[in-house]
Amino acid sequence: MITKQISFDEHKKLYLVATPIGNLEDISLRALNILKSCDLILCEDTRVSAKLLSYYQIQKPLLSFYDFNSELRLKQMDDLFHVHNHIVLISDAGTPLINDPGYDLVNYCLLKDINVIAIPGATSLISALCCSGLTTNSFIFGGFFPREKSKALSFFNSIKKFAGTIIFFDSPHRLKNSLEIIYQILGDVRIVLARELTKLYETIYRGDLLSALNFDFSEKGEYVMLLSHPVVASTQDPKTFYLELIKSGVTSKEALQIVAKELSISKNELYKLIKC
Repeated sequence: MITKQISFDEHKKLYLVATPIGNLEDISLRALNILKSCDLILCEDTRVSAKLLSYYQIQKPLLSFYDFNSELRLKQMDDLFHVHNHIVLISDAGTPLINDPGYDLVNYCLLKDINVIAIPGATSLISALCCSGLTTNSFIFGGFFPREKSKALSFFNSIKKFAGTIIFFDSPHRLKNSLEIIYQILGDVRIVLARELTKLYETIYRGDLLSALNFDFSEKGEYVMLLSHPVVASTQDPKTFYLELIKSGVTSKEALQIVAKELSISKNELYKLIKC
């Protein structure tokens, strides 16, 4: 962990540039300017990144940086920054470091007093959340859904008092098994499944989990999975339950709806109890 007060080198910079998640036009002017002016681009797959750069007629040297070679690349960073002042890190799609490699590189740069600058842009989890219809003011991102039921159970047990939206990534060949595990743990919760976001065949399912289990899921395209996760009523006292929900980040309106449903009490009566 970086704890010291940092005085950055004025010349050396690492840029974390967000790239499109599908539609190549979903990139900012600032991101394009950084890509055009940088000295070197680190990327997951040089073939994928070359397509984006070719689309915008950008010619820059590319160097692979992914999970299995990140340790080697970190050993080379002193030499790379000796030659290149401005280095960019991009992922195959979306915002770098969001479930992608780069954490160690950022910390390396901070320890070396190299300024790290994020150039914001697309990320699939936020795009899916915004159009999901689920609560957006309180959410948790859990990365890829756990392979084992025991790990999934441990995760959900750790957030029993959280009421909001839970977001996972999942691969198409594992998705149905993941949904079965969630159904066994949480029951028939509201769910949103999004794939191919911003692309020609963008698909978003919104509904109950039980119905989703009967779908024949596409074997192509990573899924963003969003779950509605109402907190379990830990008390029969409506006011205390309501306050627990508010503390977890749920809006007043949503908290009223959840308490009324869980404790079978009218909203008008509940409102009077809360105001007491």
